[in-house]
Amino acid sequence: MTALPDPPHARVLDSGTTLCVSLAARPSNIGTRFHNYLYNALGLNYVYKAFAPHDIAAAVAGIRGLPIRGAAVSMPYKETVIDLVDVMEPSAAAIESVNTIVNDDGVLRAYNTDYQAVADLLTESGFERSWRVAVAGSGGMAKAVVAALRDSGFDDVTVVARNRTTGTALAGRYGFLHRPEVSDDDRFDLVVNATPVGMAGDPVSRAEPGGGLPFPVGVVDAALAGFDVVAVPPDTPFVRRMRAAGKPVISGDAVIAGQAAAQFTLYTGVAPSPELVREASEYSRAGIS
Repeated sequence: MTALPDPPHARVLDSGTTLCVSLAARPSNIGTRFHNYLYNALGLNYVYKAFAPHDIAAAVAGIRGLPIRGAAVSMPYKETVIDLVDVMEPSAAAIESVNTIVNDDGVLRAYNTDYQAVADLLTESGFERSWRVAVAGSGGMAKAVVAALRDSGFDDVTVVARNRTTGTALAGRYGFLHRPEVSDDDRFDLVVNATPVGMAGDPVSRAEPGGGLPFPVGVVDAALAGFDVVAVPPDTPFVRRMRAAGKPVISGDAVIAGQAAAQFTLYTGVAPSPELVREASEYSRAGIS
């Protein structure tokens, strides 16, 4: 692993240093450590900082005005920023969700690298395309997940969302089913969490049985495999339960590494090697539970 200064952000910064940021309601250190690790490893005069904006419109205006080269956008802002950017690139426009803003000389371009990260992980997973799939959520991340499932060949997908308006719209867009909830007796082969349930600080994630699960216990226990987009912590109650049962499960740290690597290339024009991405991902998660 490439050695970092101690502390890791102690590179010499100057007037030519390029700033990139992340905008999230509950920012973590994962993206910050990931990007700064790669900047150091590749000798790039960049620095990355996470923010929890009090005013998302003002924050996006600041990207344009400072100027900041790029911004990662996390829940709950992935749809809010659509009206604040200048250009919706195809990856974001297709699913009406933004997770990346790139500032090209004052022109703010919006992308979605979540979609590609999820699609890549589905390709690598070996999950059967004939499986029945349930996706919890109908927000920005769910849009990326459902689109990736459809484009990866899954055609039996149910969007489980209590918000009937967004749930019906998301499912209908791809010819899938929507249900406001599922019962303990429902059965799916692959269950996917595209909500904040299980995230650090989420009040729903409790210690008692079933706490922190995106589906009823019976649904989770009957599934053949799982997929969780929550990155902090990487071992959510959902992930832990699947692993304890010996079932394959994709955790959110894999999603965040894939989408962050794509963001890094958009910001810098440099594509890190798979080995560097692996190192940066390991470093980003070190000491984080």
